[in-house]
Order: sequence, then structure tokens, then C-alpha cells
Amino acid sequence: MNPANPAHQIARPSRRSPSPVTVQSLSTGWFRRLALGVLGGLLTLLASGPARAESLTLRFKAPHWLYIEGDHLPGRSIEVNYLEAYCRAGSTDADWVKHTVIPHRAELLSLSADRKVLKLRDTLEDGVVVEHTVTAGTDSVDFRLVARNPGPKRSEAHWAQSCVRLGDFTGFPAKGTNLDDYLPQCFLVLSNRITRFPEIQPWAKTARYVPGQTWCPRHVPRTDVNPRPLSPVVPDDGLIGAFSGDGQWIFGTAWEPYQELFQGVIRCLHSDLRLGGLQPGETKRIRGKIYLMKADPQALRDRYARDFPEHRPSRTVRKTTTPPPEAPPTRRYRGR
Repeated sequence: MNPANPAHQIARPSRRSPSPVTVQSLSTGWFRRLALGVLGGLLTLLASGPARAESLTLRFKAPHWLYIEGDHLPGRSIEVNYLEAYCRAGSTDADWVKHTVIPHRAELLSLSADRKVLKLRDTLEDGVVVEHTVTAGTDSVDFRLVARNPGPKRSEAHWAQSCVRLGDFTGFPAKGTNLDDYLPQCFLVLSNRITRFPEIQPWAKTARYVPGQTWCPRHVPRTDVNPRPLSPVVPDDGLIGAFSGDGQWIFGTAWEPYQELFQGVIRCLHSDLRLGGLQPGETKRIRGKIYLMKADPQALRDRYARDFPEHRPSRTVRKTTTPPPEAPPTRRYRGR
């Protein structure tokens, strides 16, 4: 190779700064990558923030099963037997099937495309019609009911059960054989304090059907509640709830007006709603809530107090000297 021959000369890299075109290309590529990275991060933040907070949705399955679903919930779903039963008065010491339950049929009217708003209609055997609007929010589900009696006779529908099943939520799947295993996770408000079930004394053990526990508020006759063990303890208010098994979440439920608070045999909790019977042509409105919040008991109580000012939670110790009614011979029964 002859270096003097132009054909054999090798182009040497210039020692000068890159041309403006090269600098612009590099700058443009760098800024594009930066902008795309920032935009991607913002989109991820938006997708994981509000979407996660507003993730409660609804599903319904015949004959009357309501599912509250969310990827953040333990078990991802809360199953509710909604409504499990409409009941007559005089139920505390009565046959559940022969006397208490009024058969009904549930009908799905609509479910919004985003599964946030569910509309149902219950038709009772005696002709009463109950329209339900169920709305899923960010951390609660709202229930609005309109009950009307279009018939010529008084309806005996006195109260009704919303059975919330909490085995998965509390960390005790329903396949376990100890039906009381979830009780340490559950609570009432007593003496102005969140009180877990094992702390509640006395714990009633005898009734027409066992096990379970019923708490009757002051405004309801003690003859008109669930036929399971009736506690002499009177809760401060109408809130009943449970902590999740991982301790991260808190469940609560309440109705206005309400008939009783109840712990059942399907790892379930109830705040059961009150109808009080309906005269011919009469219409009544009932509302309820299920809360599924971060595990802050005071935040739950504050929300409950705002949503149900009629309950006027007590700030003093309540005592009851009324003994439970004498119980008939115990019989085991798997119904609610």
C-alpha cells in the first residue's frame, strides 16, 4: 500500500466536534427516551392508583347470591346471601321453617356495564315487593331498598337477613371444621370500644338452635330475633365487623332501621334489617352499608357515624340487667 497514492489513503476520523446534525440526532433521541419514560411512569401511576382504590365491583347469581369483588380483597370476593330470608315476628323461640321464614323470589333487573350498580326485585309470597339498588363505591357498598305492599292485607314481613360470609376474608376458609375459628377476628362496639368476640362475656350457649350468637338492640322486642343463643349484652350501636386474616383490612356492616346483630354458623356476620310489617298500600325505605376499608377502626366508626346518625353511638357504658329468656331444649340446626 502506497500512502502517497490517493487511492490508498485511509480516511481518518476528524478530531473536530461532531456536526450539529449529529448532536441534534443524539439530543432528540435522548429527550424522546426521557419523555417516553416519564409518560410511561405517569400512566402506570394513574392505572394503579385510582383503579385500585375504586376496584369494588358487583356480581349476582341466582337464587340470591351477591358477590362483592376486588383484586385487593383477601380471597378477592365477599359472598353475601342477599337476602337470605324475610322473617316474621315472634321468631326467637319459633320453628325457623314452619313459622319464621316467608318464601320469596329474587329477580335480577340490571347490572351496569362497569358492574358498579345492581338492581334487584324481591317478591314475597304474601305479595310484598322490595326493589333494591346496590352501588359499589371505592371502599363500601351502598344498599337502598324500597318495600311496598300492593295487596289488601297486612304483611307479616318484620325483618330480613343479609348473610355476609367471611371465612376467606378472616383467614379461615370454609373447608375447616371448627365453625368458631374466625371469632377472634370479629367485633362489636361495647362501652365505646371495638370489642372482639372472645372478650364478650357472658357468651350465651343455649337456644332453640345452636351454635351462634344474637345481640338484640334496645328498640327491638327480644321475642323477635334469631332463634340462636341470645346474648344479655346490648351493643352500643348497630355496627358489626371483622378484621382480615392479614390484618390489613376491616369489614363492617350496618342497616337502618336494624333488627339485630348476629354471628352465624357459616363463618358469617349479620346486621339484619327491620321492616316492621307493612300495611296495605304502605311503602317503606331501608338503607344499608358494607364497608371494606383499610384496617383503621376509628376511621370505620367515623364513617359509620356519618352514614347512620340515627344510631347515635353511645359514649357511655351500657349495661343490661334483663336476663335472656329461658331456653327450650337445644337442637342442632344448620340453617341461619
